[in-house]
Amino acid sequence: MVQSAQLGDGGTGDSGSGGRAGGGSGGVAILAVSVGNSRIKFASFNDLEMLDAGAVMNTELDEAAGLIVGMLGRSAGAEIVMASVNPAIADKLESMLTERTGGSIYRLGRDLGFPIKHALDDDSTLGQDRLLNAIAAFEMARQACIVIDCGTAMTIDFVDGEGTFQGGAIVPGVRMMLRAMHGQTAALPMLELKAPEAERGAFGKDTAHAMTIGAIGAARGAVYHLVNTYAEAYGGYPRVIATGGDARLLFENDEIVEHVVPDLQLRGIAVCARAALAEDAGE
Repeated sequence: MVQSAQLGDGGTGDSGSGGRAGGGSGGVAILAVSVGNSRIKFASFNDLEMLDAGAVMNTELDEAAGLIVGMLGRSAGAEIVMASVNPAIADKLESMLTERTGGSIYRLGRDLGFPIKHALDDDSTLGQDRLLNAIAAFEMARQACIVIDCGTAMTIDFVDGEGTFQGGAIVPGVRMMLRAMHGQTAALPMLELKAPEAERGAFGKDTAHAMTIGAIGAARGAVYHLVNTYAEAYGGYPRVIATGGDARLLFENDEIVEHVVPDLQLRGIAVCARAALAEDAGE
């Protein structure tokens, strides 16, 4: 059963907007803000053209607010549109931005809907990040696509050829795997993720090297398995797009992943804003 997406921060909310991703025309000045589990990302758009972008850790709220306000000053007539999977941080940031700008902050799920349909049994806990990735990926591909978000957790989601979000899988991200190995054992060290040196070969030559290639291999293996599973279930091979902070490390120049688009969620916010404007104009 296909349904319109209806959710707010992190999964619950009031309003959704049916229909396929995209739609509308003309320039829309938007400052998109995405509040994640680890980082706050932001970018200014004229319609779907990204003009400027930045990111900070979500523990640095004052810095984030200052940078967003500065970007707003360089973006004549732009409206701030925010999406979030971290409601507590998003609420604090919204209050700071409202105080500093004196204007309204539009929140997806509360003030604006998501122009995509889904075939989920239950969307009450569906994260906004997954929908935004799906919306932006379909806007870009205009065909069935698989979207891989390489963040704190990795999501591997499928959008069919009609632009309907079919669902997907959630697995631990590479950094989460490394932290879990350290936290759940007595001797394995805490590591910062970095690409293993190619000249050291395929076999882990010390514990840290083995942990790193193991976590990266596990992440890639999950993606390759799920891509093949989705393609078989769909009856065709979809376009594969990766995003998120670790996407380039994992999938740049990959044979299966065709595109790495680090700012996919921000582009999804811009698509939502454009669709909302078109709806208001009665298009």
